[in-house]
Amino acid sequence: MRERAVQRHDRLLALVRQRGSARVTDLADQLGVSPVTVRRDVEALAGKGLLDRVHGAVSWPRERGARGRAPVGEGRVLGLLAPSATYYFADVIRGAHEAAARAGARLVLRISDYRPEEDPARAEGLLAAGAEGLLVAPGWRGPGDPVEHGSWVAELPVPVVLLERNVPPGGPLAGLDRVCSDHGHGVLLALRHLMGQGHGAPLLVARADSPTALAVREGYAAALRALDVPGPRPVIGSVPAETDPKGFERAVQELHAAVASGEATAALVHNDVDAIQMVQRLAELGVRVPDDLALVAYDDEVAALADTPLTAVAPPKREVGRQAARLLVERLREEGEGGEGGAHGAEGGGAHRTEGGGAAGEPAPRRHLALLPALRVRASCGAGEGGA
Repeated sequence: MRERAVQRHDRLLALVRQRGSARVTDLADQLGVSPVTVRRDVEALAGKGLLDRVHGAVSWPRERGARGRAPVGEGRVLGLLAPSATYYFADVIRGAHEAAARAGARLVLRISDYRPEEDPARAEGLLAAGAEGLLVAPGWRGPGDPVEHGSWVAELPVPVVLLERNVPPGGPLAGLDRVCSDHGHGVLLALRHLMGQGHGAPLLVARADSPTALAVREGYAAALRALDVPGPRPVIGSVPAETDPKGFERAVQELHAAVASGEATAALVHNDVDAIQMVQRLAELGVRVPDDLALVAYDDEVAALADTPLTAVAPPKREVGRQAARLLVERLREEGEGGEGGAHGAEGGGAHRTEGGGAAGEPAPRRHLALLPALRVRASCGAGEGGA
C-alpha cells in the first residue's frame, strides 16, 4: 500500500525531532524515497514553521524547544490521535474540539486508520505541529494490542489523556488519565430492557475487531451474571459484510436458526451498520423485527435511520471528547503552575494544589472517568418510540 504524504511527513518530523538536524540525503535513505520527494516535503513543512531549512539539511525549529511547544503568546495547542474520523469517533472529535475552543485552545488531529504500529509516528507529528498535550485513542484492534503497541504512550514527553481505551491493570499505561464509556453498563441497559419486555436472555451478535467490540463482549458476560441468567450464552461472532460477506452470512444464518428454533426472541447487535444489514437479510429469510425478533443495536450512530428504527445503546461519545479535552487543559494549566513535573504519568506531579487534589507540593491524582451510555428506545424492540 502506497504511503500517504501525511504519514511520510510524520515519519520525517519524527526523525528530525530525534536527531535535532539531518541531511536531506540521509532522510531520503531512512524514508525510502527520493531526495526530490524529501525536498518537496521539507519545503511544505518549513512553510508551516515545523522545520528550519539550511542548505542540504533541516533542523528542529529552535523556537519550539525540546518539547515541541508553540511560541509563547499563542493559545494552547492540543493534539488528538484517533483511529478514525468517521462513525464512532466523529462525535468524540467534535466534543474535544468544542471543549478545546471554549478553553481558547486549538485542536490538531491525526488519524491512524486502526494501524497501531503507526501510532508513535502520528503522535510525533502532533508534537511537531506544536501540541503541548495529547488526547490519545490508539488504533488497537485485538486484546493483545495494548501490551504490544502501548508502551510508547507512557514515554511521551507531554501530558496525555487516553480516550475510549481501557488498559491492563499494573501496566505502564494504568496510571494515565483516561476518559471512557462504560460499555458494560450499556450492555446491561440493553439486556435489562429486553428481558423487561418479557424476552428470555437475549443473544449477543458482535464483532471482535475493536476495543469497543471487545468491551461489549466482556460486558455481556457480566450482564448475564448480574441478571442471574444461568450459564454463559455463546456469542455469535460477526464481521463486516463489505469485507467478509461469507462470514457475515454465517452470523445471519446462526441468528436465524436461533430464532426459528425458539431459542431466542431478542438480540443485541454490535454495531449499528451490522444490525441494519442483519435486519434486512433476516427479512429476506422470513424473520421480522420486532414481531419475531426484538433487536437492540450498539453505538447509535445510524440506528434511528433504519426502516424500522432500531432501539440502540448510545455511548456518550461527544461528552467523552469534551471531558477528555477539559482534563487535558487542566493538566496543562497545573503543569504551568507547578513546573515541569507532572501530568505525564502516575508518579508525576508538580508543586501545586488543584481542585479536588491534595495539598500544595503533592501531585494531583490521576483520573479514570467512566461515562454511562444511555438506551434510546425505538420500534425494533416492540416498545415503540420513547426514551429510557
